[in-house]
Amino acid sequence: MKNTNLPTVRIVPKTIHRKNYFFLYFPYNQDFIHLMKSELNARWSTTERAWYVPNNRSFLKAVFEVFKSIAVVDSSAIPFRNQTDNAPKPTTVVAKKVVRYRVPQDYVAFLKRRRYSTNTIKTYSSFVEQFMGFIAPKALEEADFALITKFMNHLIDVKKVAPSTQNQAINALKSYYENMQGWEKFSYRVERPRKEKKIPQILTELEVLRMIQVTDNVKHKTILCVLYSAGLRKGELLNLRKQDVFFDKNLIFVRGGKGKKDRTTVLSENLKKLLTVYLRDYKPNYWLLESAKRSRYGVTSVDKIVKRAAKLAGIERNVTPHMLRHSFATHLLEQGLDLRYIQQLLGHGSSKTTEIYTHVTTKSLSKIKSPLDTFLESQKRDNQNINTRLDMDDIKSIQS
Repeated sequence: MKNTNLPTVRIVPKTIHRKNYFFLYFPYNQDFIHLMKSELNARWSTTERAWYVPNNRSFLKAVFEVFKSIAVVDSSAIPFRNQTDNAPKPTTVVAKKVVRYRVPQDYVAFLKRRRYSTNTIKTYSSFVEQFMGFIAPKALEEADFALITKFMNHLIDVKKVAPSTQNQAINALKSYYENMQGWEKFSYRVERPRKEKKIPQILTELEVLRMIQVTDNVKHKTILCVLYSAGLRKGELLNLRKQDVFFDKNLIFVRGGKGKKDRTTVLSENLKKLLTVYLRDYKPNYWLLESAKRSRYGVTSVDKIVKRAAKLAGIERNVTPHMLRHSFATHLLEQGLDLRYIQQLLGHGSSKTTEIYTHVTTKSLSKIKSPLDTFLESQKRDNQNINTRLDMDDIKSIQS
């Protein structure tokens, strides 16, 4: 007999930026959200207001497995090629309680004492909880390096996580076992993925200008201009206070950037004019950017503003706030600014991090001449010299 009291998880296939995904819609449920993160490695879409996973058979099967005993999975929106008995169908069985593991609170307290950011605490806690579920019924104290290796294989083979996510998981377990259990030489016993050599995605100067021009709202325009003209991270933008903008010195003071480091960056002359209008119209109390309730402005709101501006500007790529920061650094490099100054403006601890932008800039590359062109031009000059000599010989013979 079907249990009609179970919540429904609706699967809807959609194509976003030419990639296919399954979007999962369900009423707000903390246990379900935990499963989305820990079991499916799903991502949250602020525009769709839903979680999503890649559109393939293995993920579809995983969704049915995860919700097998706790929800009705509605897959009617998926156009199966042949509606056979083998095709996944909405399923209900006797409900069972979701087992949710909680990270030891003394570890959370330790991270807070070390002044880790809220995001880092949340990320580390999530991976420790996932590991607890993976090794259950064993306790964290009973784990060994062999179990950690199996967990890493699980993340790679089953969850298909990216190398960066794998690194986060290693960092989380390293932090827990070294500081709470006294393990030694963790880094030597657990293999890390090879570092990816990804080139940052950037916008052209004209694309950035179009995004600013198509944005009429003064507050939204200010957000775009601050992100780009000062090269700020999204969190740094939201942490700005009114007093952090020094109009007389053309500087912006950035508090507690990545790695809890303070720094200063440039205040654009054009941004000064826009900020004057913004401060006059919106009159923020404490934070430079505030919500309607005078609290700090929301992260998702910034994402939406950037994406909306990119769409109105006719940019088909998936534009994020961080792309404006990448563009800031690349455009400065193309203007000839020394890499050391760019490193300081971005707040990079190592020059190697800043050097990635040398692989992005195209203006310097466009000035490099191909050896083929150099060779052919040399040959052309030689031929012209030969022809010139022949012409001079002809003239002399005629004169004689």
